[in-house]
Amino acid sequence: MVKETAERDRYHHGDLRAALLAAAETELSEKGVEGFTLRGCAKRAGVSHAAPAHHFGDADGLLTALAAEGFQRFTWAMRTRQAMAPKGGWTPLEAAGLGYLDFSAANPAMFRLMFSSARPRFDDPSLSPAAEEAFGVLVEAVTDARGANPWADAQGPADVAAAWALAHGMADLLMSGRLKFLNVEAGPQRDKVLAGVLARLLLEAPSAS
Repeated sequence: MVKETAERDRYHHGDLRAALLAAAETELSEKGVEGFTLRGCAKRAGVSHAAPAHHFGDADGLLTALAAEGFQRFTWAMRTRQAMAPKGGWTPLEAAGLGYLDFSAANPAMFRLMFSSARPRFDDPSLSPAAEEAFGVLVEAVTDARGANPWADAQGPADVAAAWALAHGMADLLMSGRLKFLNVEAGPQRDKVLAGVLARLLLEAPSAS
């Protein structure tokens, strides 16, 4: 009881949750999903072993909350690239793709948690809307490229899938070091090369018939 009171004195409710999420991200980055434990997160945050379970239920609950935060940051990365795109430069689809690559490069463990792990609960009321918002950025960019709602014709869903597959495949290959032959370095040259690859996805507007 004394230890729990000390924890409440040390952290406000929101501060403790944020501290646990920060600890969880470090734990995930260093140990991966396989080595992720609530005990390890508690130790990093400097709180009792019961604190993470009190806030998140179990390890999957904490990973779910972490993935929700990841999708929010992922959306921000894509939106930021779109907002900073030079006039007459990248299309919204290319810019979103660059944001996709920015996020994956900076957060490889988080990216794999979000897209390659069965641990996050995607029916969770915090994770589901965050993931849908990120997907919405892609759909909006594809809509801009096609000049039409991709759900309005038979080809549209395939265009969305193609855009997603290209950006995601590039992210995975870059994280794995498989695209070294592109000679992409940090800075404007990297953006130019990667945007050029993304631009090869030519989306055709739906026919008027």
